[in-house]
Amino acid sequence: MKVTIIGTGYVGLVTGVCFANCGVDVICVDNNEDKINRLNNGECIIYEPGLENLLNIVIKNKKIRFTTDIRNAIERSEIVFSAVGTPPNEDGSADLKYVLAVAKTFGECQNDYKVFVTKSTVPVGTAEKVREVISNEHIKRFGNIRDFGLCSNPEFLKEGCAIEDVLHPDRIVIGTNDEQARRTMDKLYDEIYDFSDIEKQSKIIYCDIWSAEMIKYASNAMLATRISFMNDIARLCEKTGANVDIVAQGMGLDKRIGPLFLKAGCGYGGSCFPKDVQALIKTGEKYGVDMIVTKAAEKSNMIQKETLFEKLSEALYANQGKTDSIKGKTIAILGCAFKPNTDDMRESPAITLIEQLISNGANINVHDPIAIDNCKHIFANKKHISYYTDVYDCCTNVDAIILVTNWNEYNCVDWEDIRKNYINIDGKHNYEYPIFIDGRNMLSEQKLWKTWMYIGVGKCFPAKQ
Repeated sequence: MKVTIIGTGYVGLVTGVCFANCGVDVICVDNNEDKINRLNNGECIIYEPGLENLLNIVIKNKKIRFTTDIRNAIERSEIVFSAVGTPPNEDGSADLKYVLAVAKTFGECQNDYKVFVTKSTVPVGTAEKVREVISNEHIKRFGNIRDFGLCSNPEFLKEGCAIEDVLHPDRIVIGTNDEQARRTMDKLYDEIYDFSDIEKQSKIIYCDIWSAEMIKYASNAMLATRISFMNDIARLCEKTGANVDIVAQGMGLDKRIGPLFLKAGCGYGGSCFPKDVQALIKTGEKYGVDMIVTKAAEKSNMIQKETLFEKLSEALYANQGKTDSIKGKTIAILGCAFKPNTDDMRESPAITLIEQLISNGANINVHDPIAIDNCKHIFANKKHISYYTDVYDCCTNVDAIILVTNWNEYNCVDWEDIRKNYINIDGKHNYEYPIFIDGRNMLSEQKLWKTWMYIGVGKCFPAKQ
């Protein structure tokens, strides 16, 4: 089949490359000529493990090409995916201007029956707006509405393992009220996946277009709510003496609950959860439904992002007995991406923490295996921030270390070596137990507790004597 994907951002590029790898003829469209030239030369414009290698394979096999000629791409394809961004408006609602602009162009360029597929995350009711825009363009150009299919096929990609999510999906949602559009989408996915009849029944969900639009938002809001709930429990564990990791383990063994997304930490971020939670809340307001639980999840996350700074303030006060404990201190921040295996810093808890430290007069050392350039861009005009590519250099002669992103690299660091040879390198510090705050409960507190003032999330340990 011939498919056009409009938008070469995260969703559009990963989907296009993976579809091409499965034998589909793919045209990816973007209005950024420099980006298109780089992609045609095999240069991956986003960070996703394995994507650049796969990109070069499908370019070599001539299964994908990149262009700015949207009209030609639409005319040549049976299915047109809209994978453009839906950034939040100031009030938190989804901005659909890019989606509707693509729909308008589709209506202008349609030369025979095609299916218009919304891949972007959009609120319920978007399909009807898209249908209206396309139909209006038909009337302007042809004097009547031409036959076309309309479908919602939401993406479920996780940054860091997006290729696996496309090639081996846990579900495919096809929302349409048009039987011909459904058959066309079936043909596409039959070409991509060699599903048995049983697998197809368990993997593919056929539904109305409104339910498909809701599934994506509801899924992300549920995951965000689980995270926020466990962070609420973590804050309670710290007051009561319970251990949130053990609590989560006990909860997760209940088959009705399960173990996933019960990990306490310093809050969620990224391109999806924050904006999708806000958009779902605004959709509820539009229809007169108070999204009580979703609002609570958002509020809890905002509180949790501030806990690292609070833990640091309390720890420095305990070490020094001074209320102005932050000013002039040097703090090492390990990880600034919102999660490991990505360079994405959107809504990252590290941003909240760094801003709080700057406003309170701290000096900051930042390390991240991938996202350092993005961090430099975000804090380009800020002083008192140093950036490091080596963890040991980042942790040299600091007053405290805060682990924000659970990169696997931090499991390989010799923390005893840092404690002995780096923290007191110039004799500046007199702490018997230097501060280590583990914002992801990633490292072994039993091991670090011997020589560090180890502070996790949702855990309470006896104070050092």
